[in-house]
Amino acid sequence: MKLVLAYVLGILILLPVTIFILSFLFFRKLLKKQVNSSFRLAADITTFVLFFSVTISITTLWGATFSIVTISISLLIAMIMTYIDWRTQKEIKVVPLLRRIWRMQFLYLLIVYNIVWIVGIVQSVIFFVT
Repeated sequence: MKLVLAYVLGILILLPVTIFILSFLFFRKLLKKQVNSSFRLAADITTFVLFFSVTISITTLWGATFSIVTISISLLIAMIMTYIDWRTQKEIKVVPLLRRIWRMQFLYLLIVYNIVWIVGIVQSVIFFVT
């Protein structure tokens, strides 16, 4: 049972990369090789999965739950971007603002995801060597 749980968690942790690649290839085929639009749509889909994957990765590696921190930073990014949009434009356009916030969340979560992976690999190597 423990092995099955480990496999399921492993799949959930690797899922964002797989989802990004599959959705990128799907949209590239659907949109007739429009790479920029395909990349954006794949990033939009992957962002949702990254929210869960980052939390699961951190919990798996260190046994601590940082979902509140992840959500708080995401809300802070949204508030800052809304404030900047409010200060620079006369009227806030909600859909473009939400799209920019969502893509910024993708960048933030992708960076955190990569850092967690690198730290996890380094910890595993150190544990294996010692």
